[in-house]
Amino acid sequence: MTSKISVPANPDLRRTGLSAWPLLIAATLLSGCAGWGGQSVVVGAVPDDYRTNHPIIVAEKERTVDIPVATGDRRLTVSMREIVRGAANDYKSSASGAIRIMVPSGSANAGAASVISAEVAKLLEKQGVPRGRILSSPYHVTSAEDAAPIRIAFLAITASTGKCGRWPDDLVGNTSENKHWANFGCASQSNLAAQIANPGDLIAPRGMSAIDAERRSVVIESYRENGASLGTP
Repeated sequence: MTSKISVPANPDLRRTGLSAWPLLIAATLLSGCAGWGGQSVVVGAVPDDYRTNHPIIVAEKERTVDIPVATGDRRLTVSMREIVRGAANDYKSSASGAIRIMVPSGSANAGAASVISAEVAKLLEKQGVPRGRILSSPYHVTSAEDAAPIRIAFLAITASTGKCGRWPDDLVGNTSENKHWANFGCASQSNLAAQIANPGDLIAPRGMSAIDAERRSVVIESYRENGASLGTP
């Protein structure tokens, strides 16, 4: 059986009917493709992000600085003094609580560390740390042969990430998905967090500083003079 299509006699209607046929054919083909196979494919961007997997967190954390001490040391060396000064500056800029001098106990250099710890306390005080906030306490060393360091520790608000080095999946065998591995971006996020001098900058912007009126007058006057010399009104 053959079906026939009647075209209207009116030329205007004929043109209208013919122009609609391509749209009807396209709609029919699309409807057929939509149901073909009974499956749908979802495409889009990769959903995971290294900033989401390894976020920079601002929280209270213990900061520590180790001072290596040899068995024969009886006073702070030049390099030791620089370490103590750096710890004092870090403490003054980011903390206001207690600062602890942790002295090793049971190690080969325990005697030398005990003598030097008193000098460390004096140098911290000289660098501006209040004496009432300097505490000294021992910590036990498991091996007597270890040359354990003197440790300066204090609590401060710190920007940091989680521990790096997570490899839950086999990168060789599991490569079918277009996703980055779990440890991707952790090192760069940790380095970025370590370079932030004021972790509060990640939470809110700082207030504007006062205007330097004297410098502003100098700049405006220079602009006027240069503009006049160039013929600028």
